[in-house]
Amino acid sequence: MLVTIDNFLTAEEVRAFRARLDAGTWVDGASTAGTLSAAVKRNLQIDENDPLGRDLGNIILGRMGTHPLAISAALPHRIYPPKFNSYAGGGHYGTHVDSAVMRIPGTNDTLRSDVSATLFLTDPADYDGGELLIEGAHGAQAVKLEAGALVLYPATSLHRVEPVTRGRRICSFFWIQSMVRSAEDRGLLFDLDQTVQALAATRAPDDADLVRLTGVYHNLLRRWAEM
Repeated sequence: MLVTIDNFLTAEEVRAFRARLDAGTWVDGASTAGTLSAAVKRNLQIDENDPLGRDLGNIILGRMGTHPLAISAALPHRIYPPKFNSYAGGGHYGTHVDSAVMRIPGTNDTLRSDVSATLFLTDPADYDGGELLIEGAHGAQAVKLEAGALVLYPATSLHRVEPVTRGRRICSFFWIQSMVRSAEDRGLLFDLDQTVQALAATRAPDDADLVRLTGVYHNLLRRWAEM
């Protein structure tokens, strides 16, 4: 299941992020990649020791905790602290799959990566290339969103970032351990939740069908959730 969320950050928030990121400390992105990924990764990332990344990442985490569509799609249990990357001058990231288990920086806790997330911070007209290509059962899907938009997709997917041949592409990226491990089950719950929300907009809160359908959603979540 691939879900895009427009205006996850407002235009004003994007401008504030960009102004601060432009003054940040950028390092070779290959230094944080695994052995195989490092060979196909050519980009820059905000230094993990730069407080800027933590400050901006906390804003993203706060938004994830309150955004109804993001919560519905990912059902977050744990979120890896957001990172920031930059592609320019032919920078790219070849086909790879994200690590299944990650240690959360500064803790002894680990996270199972169920959902990958990319938050676009550059308008698509400002750079050529840089599409996020996500492979699925029906071929690769190219994602290149407006600044401030977020895409959520299965961390199990093979994916890549196409070379940026003009301008600069800046994004935040992070991973989510969902309360529901199965991507198929998450997809069913997402469809059911969106249906409930659509019906709630047109029916009374005590509508019998709406109440029963809401109960089905929560009982399925109760059955599948891992805490």
